[in-house]
Amino acid sequence: MSGHNKWSSIKHKKGAADAKRGAIFSRVSKEIIQAAREGGGDPNLNARLRAAIAAAKAANMPNDNIDRAIKKGTGELGGAAIEEFTYEGYAAGGVSVIINCMSDNKNRCASDIRSFFTRHNCKMAGSGAVSYKFKRKSRFVIEGEWADEDKLMELLMDADVDDIQVDDGTAEILAAPDAFAKILAIFEANGIVATESTLAMIPDSTTMVSDLGTAKSVQKFVDALEDYDDCQAVYHDMELSDDVAEALAEEE
Repeated sequence: MSGHNKWSSIKHKKGAADAKRGAIFSRVSKEIIQAAREGGGDPNLNARLRAAIAAAKAANMPNDNIDRAIKKGTGELGGAAIEEFTYEGYAAGGVSVIINCMSDNKNRCASDIRSFFTRHNCKMAGSGAVSYKFKRKSRFVIEGEWADEDKLMELLMDADVDDIQVDDGTAEILAAPDAFAKILAIFEANGIVATESTLAMIPDSTTMVSDLGTAKSVQKFVDALEDYDDCQAVYHDMELSDDVAEALAEEE
């Protein structure tokens, strides 16, 4: 009997279009704005803002852009208010999907997301339809020397970590939401730069997909959403059989 290979929100990688600098800057700017709005403009007192600034610097965003985004969030600069919206539904094969967006136009964003579901033969659902299957967690991705389970377990032994997984030189750390600031501070104190540091929706269980066509349909839907300017993140519970995972890998 074949085993399985996760291709969930945990492992999903951005599509090729995310390599476009403009798309990255837009996404990170919105995160900085929202983080500053919620927790203030001082990154020393706002872990979410600190993580967003780190992501911006990793993307080579100019400091002027970062400062401008912070000031928009604190209200020092004008501009249309950006709000956060969450949408839920089902992709091919009954795969559960949660879409987080940030936009200055709620009606346009909702209409666009509805169109994505329609065009990809997916089903949009109401609030709470699939979110109960997910839990909000702190999520960090580490690459390089510190992508070592033993090292990370020792470093984070007092940080309320739920899980550490290491695969092919990349480590993923999941923890309680309120552990985010503490873990980020530990990494900073040890000179560790996380490739990703965010609060993410992680599925409690997964939906197995053993059909290559279904997997491609889900992947195409997710990639299309992630290419959308107002989309900040897409989470889903798809898990691939080994055969399907290998077939997709061969096509890359």
